[in-house]
Amino acid sequence: MTNLVPYSILDISPIPEGFTATDALRNSLDIAQHAERWGYTRYWVAEHHNMTGNASSATAVLIGYIAAGTSHIRVGSGGVMLPNHAPLVIAEQFGTLASIYPGRIELGVGRAPGTDQLTARALRRDLLGSDDRFPQDVLELQHYFGPEQDGQAVKAIPGINTEVPIWILGSSLYGAQLAAHLGLPYAFASHFAPEQLLEAMSTYRKLFKPSKKMAAPYCAFVMNAVAADTDEEAQYLFTSLQQNIVRMRRNTRGQLPPPIANLDEFCEPHEKVVAAHMLQCSAVGSLHTVKEGMQHWLDLTGADEIIMTGQIFDQQARLRSFEIAAEAAKELRPSSKL
Repeated sequence: MTNLVPYSILDISPIPEGFTATDALRNSLDIAQHAERWGYTRYWVAEHHNMTGNASSATAVLIGYIAAGTSHIRVGSGGVMLPNHAPLVIAEQFGTLASIYPGRIELGVGRAPGTDQLTARALRRDLLGSDDRFPQDVLELQHYFGPEQDGQAVKAIPGINTEVPIWILGSSLYGAQLAAHLGLPYAFASHFAPEQLLEAMSTYRKLFKPSKKMAAPYCAFVMNAVAADTDEEAQYLFTSLQQNIVRMRRNTRGQLPPPIANLDEFCEPHEKVVAAHMLQCSAVGSLHTVKEGMQHWLDLTGADEIIMTGQIFDQQARLRSFEIAAEAAKELRPSSKL
């Protein structure tokens, strides 16, 4: 039976304190294999660089690893930070993936660097690949994935005729407007930047222009989902992410910390308020509580799909969280805004 509301996962392959990138990458594959059995639609990994707590920097390589270890779940990027790369290189990478795993590979693209400016310079050698070229780069990608044109001098091989699905990702109105103009699916990064979520969703639907790819708008939003058998246990597990947000604001990033019993002992009241604001698009609790949280945000946004992310220190607790979240998602009602 087809689920009324598709539900998916966004993963940054978090590296818990005391563990290695090898552990984190194996954990990601483990979750993807379980997610496939639990009915998740897609499994995306996100590009970040120079972050000691994330192992997903070589996004295309990780997608290949996940796709090889699963059988039918869609696997893609959420996303590739396009200003860091020449479109031809991305087209060849994802064209190769699509040729090996036909019908399963997706390319979500964003225009942020996914890192600091010094690291961005190291990635690009210069900063000529700025976000000002983002719309042109997306069009160039579409060109490389499409059929060969007469006289086409530069081709993505593999890439031609793969028609890899492209999503526009963002955390502002810019991405919503571009996705609407190009007639592409859109996903909003509300798990850490919720401020313009509702306006972006509304803008996308209002401005959407049908394209050869899509006749109607299709949008998703990312939310933090931390589920456990009790509300209290889930709130305890959630403190790992809350600590991470506070440390990010302090510019003291590190590996994912273990949960703590009392967040007030870790941070000042104003830091806790800032973290709560950034993480407001979250569902934390038992099955019933998480289902209510998901339904609340689904109704607010009118989105077609929920994408969940969950940074949890213990791998078994993280698996259990995604299992409970899948149970909750299967009971969701489509938004009346659809």
